[in-house]
Amino acid sequence: MNNIFIVIPVYNEELVIAEVLSEIKNSGFHNIIVVDDGSTDKTLEKAKEIEGVKVLRHKINRGKGAATKTGIEAAKLLGAGVIVTMDGDGQHDPEDIQKLIQPILQKRCEVVLGTRLKNPEGMPYYKRLHNHIANAVVWYFFGLWVTDSQSGFRAYSQKAAKLINTKADRYDYDSEVIREIHNYKLTYEEIPIKVKYTEYSMGKIQKQGFLNGLKTIYKMFWKIIN
Repeated sequence: MNNIFIVIPVYNEELVIAEVLSEIKNSGFHNIIVVDDGSTDKTLEKAKEIEGVKVLRHKINRGKGAATKTGIEAAKLLGAGVIVTMDGDGQHDPEDIQKLIQPILQKRCEVVLGTRLKNPEGMPYYKRLHNHIANAVVWYFFGLWVTDSQSGFRAYSQKAAKLINTKADRYDYDSEVIREIHNYKLTYEEIPIKVKYTEYSMGKIQKQGFLNGLKTIYKMFWKIIN
């Protein structure tokens, strides 16, 4: 586990970040990089309280994609063999990390995409609908069909982390990674993941909702025509 790094972009998660990090460590993973994306609460301080966690900070809020890329670059500099990205709001189950990294460790593929749509139990209907629409849009623009194009729970090999290069800084980052997988012909697998929908996580205003989804589609279209 020495070369497996967990990257967590966070923004205003002071209420849950300590618990999230503790759960990851209890699952056996200790190379954790938190990127605080300009939080205005005590997320930074709470993350620093967890022993061994490397905490980076953007002085201003640049977006989930930007924070994820900062964390991935840091993991690469630290010699990561496998990089796992996951959200910091407690929705993802650290026990699923092992499932995501196995296909890469076994040399079966370069990227593993965690997917909620293969096991959508407990997932609100409107979220399923939004995701199906997003999947269709990603397929139309980028030519690759996946079952959960908006999932932030993913694993990358060294090769994939080196090749994937997107300038997307916000929620369009997750979609543009799919384009990079297609363009570089990276092998990938989709693994079902569990998601813990709580009142807290569902109430996060910066999460990818319908309006943010429309903005993401607009950004994708604008980049293609320019």
